[in-house]
Amino acid sequence: MGKIKYLHQIKEFCRKSPVVDIYSLKKLIGENKEYVHLMLNKLVQQHELYRITRGMYSTHDDPVLAVFCFKPAYIGLQEALSIHNLWEQETNAVILSTKIVREGVRNVFGNNILIKRLKPEYFFGFEYIQYGDWVVPVSDIEKTCIDMAYFNQPIDKQLMHEFKKRINKKKLKEYLEKYDKNIREKVLDLMKE
Repeated sequence: MGKIKYLHQIKEFCRKSPVVDIYSLKKLIGENKEYVHLMLNKLVQQHELYRITRGMYSTHDDPVLAVFCFKPAYIGLQEALSIHNLWEQETNAVILSTKIVREGVRNVFGNNILIKRLKPEYFFGFEYIQYGDWVVPVSDIEKTCIDMAYFNQPIDKQLMHEFKKRINKKKLKEYLEKYDKNIREKVLDLMKE
């Protein structure tokens, strides 16, 4: 009887959170890690829970939720452009994190996500935006523009036009003060074009 109760508690906890980890579940039900792991595997096999990365699970199969697995992190670059309606192209989720993780493409829920490392001093300039049922951290427009230049991402004329219409120049200038001269000049040159 107790094990069924635990299963119900785990399912309920998972439904209320975008992402859960094995340690939170262990604290929730007061069982050992192996027992919780066994229950999680059972839920994954029954397709009631999805594994995002080692020890991290969700009842929702949206790859953007992986941002909660690489904290401190935010959604950036092309995915941020899409969220801010700066372009309408289909993109893979892009997560910028200060965590020491393997960079590159990962498969999450059958979709590719891109993980990029960010120096801790550049971890700023994001806001929490409603994304489906959740609120996720996303780089603001000014930081997205800087990150595009910093990571040498292509910025076509149409995108630059959209940036110029919506960027807060004072905020952009404040952000650029935290970067070295090369990045500052690169972004300012783009803004002049």
